[in-house]
Parts: sequence; C-alpha cells; structure tokens
Amino acid sequence: MNLSNLKPAEGSTKNRKRIGRGTGSGRGGTSTRGHKGAGSRSGTSTKIGFEGGQMPLQRRVPKVGFKSLNRVEYVGVNLDVLQALTEKYSLSTVNFDTLKEHGLVSKNGLVKILGRGELKAKLEVTAHAFTATAQKAIEAAGGTIVKL
Repeated sequence: MNLSNLKPAEGSTKNRKRIGRGTGSGRGGTSTRGHKGAGSRSGTSTKIGFEGGQMPLQRRVPKVGFKSLNRVEYVGVNLDVLQALTEKYSLSTVNFDTLKEHGLVSKNGLVKILGRGELKAKLEVTAHAFTATAQKAIEAAGGTIVKL
C-alpha cells in the first residue's frame, strides 16, 4: 500500500449536487433558488440564525443567569489528587509548575486547592487560593501553604 492507491471507504463519499446544468439535470432553470425575491439573486446572504422572519431560537429560549466580566475562574485541585501525586512521584512540594507538568492545569490557569479527600503526606503546597478545609487538612498533616 502506498499513496498512489489510497481511496476512501466504499459508500463514504457522494458526488455533490451540480446545479444550473440544464433542465435535463432536474436542477436547471431557477437552479433551486425559486422565483424572484432576494434569495434568487446573486450575492445575497442572511444572518446566522435567521429563520425567515420567525422568531429565532436564540431569542425564543429564556436567558438564565449572569456571568460577571470581572470573574476570576480557578481550576480546582482536590487533596486526594495531591495525595495520589505524592504517592506516585514521591513529591515533597507541589507548586504550579508541578501541576502543569502533570497536566492538571494549563499555563494561564489559576489554581485553587479544594478540600475533598484526605492528605497524609507532609507537603509544601503553593497555589493561588485555598479553601478553609484544604488549608486545615494540609496544616494538620504537617505541611505548609504558600499563596501566589
């Protein structure tokens, strides 16, 4: 097998509709555009979501909630995840670079340590924010926290 004899799977491709190729094709004459009106002319377009004058779906559906433009979104990392990391890689410190290296956060994310699970390891945890329960659990295990 090489590039010269590759072809798509049987039945996976179809020929496109060739419009405006004579009356015998079944798609000649007005070429599927109907008679007169703006839609029959060249160069026309309707805006996205336009439904022929019917109230568009995005305007019919009720809007719920509010998102502040100034919101700060954190990526949550729970204590049980930190415990699993320390057991797997025998870590003594967990910081932003460590979490990024293991794929838990992206390079522009803000990290918040959450309190789900149990932490047995003595860790120095560096993050942007901590919940009260997470902070207590880390300090109870003999670790320290550092806020970025």
